[in-house]
Order: sequence, then structure tokens, then C-alpha cells
Amino acid sequence: MKIIGLVAVGAISLFAAQQAQAASCEDITIADMSSMSAEFLAAMDKFILNKGFGCNANLVAGDTVPAITAMIEKGQPDIIPEGAVDVVPALYKEGVETGKIVAVSDPLSDAGNQGLWIPKYMVDKDPQLATLAGVLKNPELFANPENPSRGGIYNGAPGWGATIVTAQLYKANKMADYKFDLIDPGSLAGLDSAISRAYERKQGIIAYYWSPTGLLGRYDMVKVDLGVANDPEEWKRCTAVAECADPKPNAWTASDNIKTLVSKKFSEAGGDAIDYLKKRELKADTINKVLAWMNENQAKGEDAAQYFLTENPDIWTKWVSPDVAEKVKSAL
Repeated sequence: MKIIGLVAVGAISLFAAQQAQAASCEDITIADMSSMSAEFLAAMDKFILNKGFGCNANLVAGDTVPAITAMIEKGQPDIIPEGAVDVVPALYKEGVETGKIVAVSDPLSDAGNQGLWIPKYMVDKDPQLATLAGVLKNPELFANPENPSRGGIYNGAPGWGATIVTAQLYKANKMADYKFDLIDPGSLAGLDSAISRAYERKQGIIAYYWSPTGLLGRYDMVKVDLGVANDPEEWKRCTAVAECADPKPNAWTASDNIKTLVSKKFSEAGGDAIDYLKKRELKADTINKVLAWMNENQAKGEDAAQYFLTENPDIWTKWVSPDVAEKVKSAL
């Protein structure tokens, strides 16, 4: 009887644990951002969590600033797969210090890098254009399509933390005085189109962009040297703060501080799903191959997730248990 009782208790305990795990996965929201790498990560997380862990995860639209703000104020989304926290340092610090957001991993490892970029064919012709000082001396080489008598610098899309940074650097370096306008591309698609059009026609362009991305994998671009080193304190004080009126010249870090963020509630209830997110990490060469595949095949995040999981079991199976890995494989 004691043996039967122990077996029964064990079965009940196992069932309770399974139920607790399943309950922690109900109605998860994952931020689906506009960058290709973020889109891919969000789709992969959704697939693994749903197929491997039995979650009910769904994607919700949201870029860096609105997504982190919503996580702090509303506890949603539950997961931000690719949070560029350095572009919103005050917001990120507030979320961490109040315990409303938790950074669980560095998903892109050595991959992140952002700044102002110009085509390599321009630098090959005139090496000084690899510096901001050289660019500012030559507004005629970067004509604003709306006002060809002035140069144009393409900013990021509305809603991006990097768009705030680029605007602050534009003011800090007094680029308007050098006859440069700051151009709003309207969207990621508009930014991509402007860069692609200029590159294919071998025209001049300078634009905010970042890697890893399929676009920088396709086009040979050079990151412009802004002439100063990154100043973390100035970055927090003003460079990344839209309301700051007196920005000083600054520079992006050599590589971005990219974090996977989760809400306080999910960090406490996520169980094995949190362990997966902590282990999920991609190297630069791996993510660049995925993004190049997305470009070549005009693929969406869901397609890229299936492609990666099918082609790279040696990478992702290390992030999950054998049981979860088999469930994911059977769903591909």
C-alpha cells in the first residue's frame, strides 16, 4: 500500500508540475519588431515555445521604445527578443531598477553594430568620406532628393530608439550648418528602398543602419567614423534622450548591447521557457546567413524560423531539453 501511495503521490506531483508549467505558458505575447533579425527571433521564439513547450504565444507589433515602455507600464509584451537597450538607457534603467523588466540573455552575442553608413564605392573614391568630417565637407555628394541644393542624412524609422540618437547626433554635430537635412524615411521599407536605390545606381547616400541585417550583407557599406569615442555618461544624459536640448558629439559603441527582455510576471512564472531564453544565443556568422537567406527568398520571420530550425539542429537543440527538441522537430 505504501508503494502504491508513493506512486500515486508521485504521479499527482508530476501532473501538478506539468500543469503549473502549462499554466505559465498561457497567452504569452512576444514583441515583433520591424528589423529582420528581431522578426526572425520573435518567430523562432513563438515556434519553439508553442510547439516545444505547449505555450500559447502570439506576436504583437512594437519597436524598441514603445515595447519597453509598454512592458514597464503594462507588463506586456511578455518577451522582447531583441531589445537595443543602449538607445533607451534611462527607460531601461528604470525598468530594471523597479523590477518590472528582466534581462535574461544576449541573443545576438557578437553581432550588433549600428551607426551612419555610406557605400564603400564612395570611400574607395575618396577615403576622407569614411569620417563624419569628410562627409560634412561634401553635402553635394549626398543630395537630399526633396532639396538637391542640400545634403541629406537618412534617419531611422519613427519609433526606433536609434532614430532619437541619430537626431541628437545631427544636432550635436551642427549638421544643418553644413547644409545637411535630416530625412525621415517614414518606415523601415522606406529606408531600405532609399539605400537600395542609391546603391544600385551608384549614387551617394549616408543613412542610419545596423547589422546584422540582410541589407548590409547584400551591399558593401562602410560605417562612418564620427570622430569621437563613445561617452556612456553623455549617452545616458542626452544622446539617447529626445527631450535633451544640448547634445554633445558622441558615437555608438563598437557593438550594441542587445538584450532579450521579459516582464517581471513572466520571469517568475515562465519556468523552463525562461531557461530556453537564457540559453538562446546566435553568433554573427549564423544570423547573417539567416538574414541573407531571408533577403534572397523575400522571406518573412516565420519562414526564416522554419529554415533555421530545419538547417541548424546542432545549434538550437543545445538550448532545450531532448524532449522539447523532439517536439519541435516533429512540428517542422
